[in-house]
Amino acid sequence: MLLFGIGAVLAFEGLVLALMPGRLEEVLAFLSRLPVERRRGLGLGALALGVVVIWLARRMGA
Repeated sequence: MLLFGIGAVLAFEGLVLALMPGRLEEVLAFLSRLPVERRRGLGLGALALGVVVIWLARRMGA
C-alpha cells in the first residue's frame, strides 16, 4: 500500500511537470509570495484532506 501511494504521488508530480511546467512556475511564485503561516495552513489542509481521502478509500475497500 505504501509503495502504491509513493508511486501515485510520483506519477502525478511527473505528469504535472511534463504537461504544465510554465504553470507550475507560476504556482510556485504565487506560493513564495504568501506568508509562511498561510503556506503552513495550506499544507496542513492538504494533509488533512489526504488523510480523509485515504480513510474513505480504505473504508470503501479500495
